Amino acid sequence: MKPPLRHDREPATTLPVGSPAAVRGYLRVLTRRHRLGFSAVVGLHSVATLAGLVGPWVLGTLVESLAAGTTEAAISSAVGWYLAALLVQAAFTGWSRMRGAVLGERVLADLREDFLVRSVTLPTGVLERAGTGDLVSRGTTDIDRLDKSVREALPELAVALVSLLLLLGALLVTAPPLALTALTGLPLLVLVTRWYFRRAPQSYRSESAAHAEVSNVLVETVDAGRTVEALRLGDRRVRLMDRKLGEWVAWERYTLWLRSVWFPSIDAVYASALLATLVLGALFTLRGWITVGQLTSGVLYVQMLTGPVDLILRWLDELQIGQASLARLVGVQEVPEHEGDENLHPDGRRVEARDVRFGYREGVDVLHGISLDVAPGSRVALVGPSGAGKSTLGRLLAGIYAPGRGSVTLGGAPLAGMPAERVRAEVALVNQEHHVFVGTLRDNLRLAAPGADDTELRAALDAVDAGDWAQALPKGLDTEVGSGGASLTPPQAQQLALARLVLADPHTLVLDEATSLLDPRAARHLERSLSKVLEGRTVIAIAHRLHTAHDADVIAVVEAGRISEYGSHAELVAAGGPYAALWRSWRDEG
Repeated sequence: MKPPLRHDREPATTLPVGSPAAVRGYLRVLTRRHRLGFSAVVGLHSVATLAGLVGPWVLGTLVESLAAGTTEAAISSAVGWYLAALLVQAAFTGWSRMRGAVLGERVLADLREDFLVRSVTLPTGVLERAGTGDLVSRGTTDIDRLDKSVREALPELAVALVSLLLLLGALLVTAPPLALTALTGLPLLVLVTRWYFRRAPQSYRSESAAHAEVSNVLVETVDAGRTVEALRLGDRRVRLMDRKLGEWVAWERYTLWLRSVWFPSIDAVYASALLATLVLGALFTLRGWITVGQLTSGVLYVQMLTGPVDLILRWLDELQIGQASLARLVGVQEVPEHEGDENLHPDGRRVEARDVRFGYREGVDVLHGISLDVAPGSRVALVGPSGAGKSTLGRLLAGIYAPGRGSVTLGGAPLAGMPAERVRAEVALVNQEHHVFVGTLRDNLRLAAPGADDTELRAALDAVDAGDWAQALPKGLDTEVGSGGASLTPPQAQQLALARLVLADPHTLVLDEATSLLDPRAARHLERSLSKVLEGRTVIAIAHRLHTAHDADVIAVVEAGRISEYGSHAELVAAGGPYAALWRSWRDEG
């Protein structure tokens, strides 16, 4: 069976997948963190395994004593030892499994926490380019796939390795010749396992990547549902989803075929090892090289070997799936940190763009040689048709993206070169996407200002016309909001985001249609309220509602990635150019 089309290279927009060396390094970190837990699990199961070795030894001794003639007391003693060993084995096995489950939960918690901590510190530009589907898939599907591996596979794999070593040791001590017969199936085991693992890792990674693409297409289609419907793109999106689902199913079938070849081959290895032990062991016994008791114990030990070997191989297969998911989680750690130059400090508040060119793909520019000078305390409006590059320019001016060519500076210092925390303290971006986090209303507001008191929080809400509805909540600032709490409407969520902006208190703001979810009258009222709060700050506003442009000090008309007009409202209307046409059209519609 041939594999489907390979996913050797991820699309340029996806987050990276961790290299094998990075995965091994992260596993070493986890092992060091939980070394005491691992040691406890291995130690407890070692005792259980040693107790399990007593049974075959007792049976072998009993067979020899029966052949030589024994007493009832000796038989009763053997039975007593056998039952005592079973009790000890059961007790320590249960104890080790309990400790293994606790260990698995702790490791899984670390995985989730490490992924979340790194995700929220990823550069904003990286997240915007990667899209939400890939990151969501890693934080949900890949974590879920790792659940079984971490909870069960890692502890049981360690336990199985210890059991295998102890069984081989017992076999060597009890019946050395049979130790060689137990390895009869080793060549076939190595052959089929190498065949499987040469194909499985990449196949499972490709399967995970294909599933992530399915999630990405689904999320994008749902998020843009109205646009898809308005532009009649439904059939095209369905065809794309069918194609992505087909690729995912093809990889699922291929990995299933790999397992359907590997597992029966492993069963053949077990059968050949046991058969060789029985046949050759019988010959060794007839020649007097080993006793009947040694043969009995040896055969039982060989039969017991299939347990840990089967467990190792089964969990190694499970770990292939887990390793692919872990590589995707570790890949987030490999996104380069944007450290910035700590020596760069803005000398003033002037924002300047000089001959800026930028593209999301190599060789395809979205902005073409844009220059813009934003004086401190001024209000600049970026207007133009959809897709002209207004939001992209806004993100460059906010320091989210670095220009491909040219420069964007704040107080003479390159925005893209400064540390992200310093940029965010100077410049803030508020776009159409607003989030209500699970927690109280107070917690949501204090994300922007952890030390703010209730008076400051209420003042920020009043500044954005949110004071009335916030006060009307059942517990006021202590009301739980977000998933499972009080539901906020989209306009209220937008006002909450703007209140956080007031609390963050940056001197330069980039508003990317920040009032788009409010009706025109409410948006106008809110912007008037905000104008008092934002007095003295630099404001760069991107909006389709041209009353924002009307109130601005200067207007930049962006068309096809270029600034086609620049001036005040009165100047541009008098010029009779593109802005005048937009203004007349918007005024007539209003």
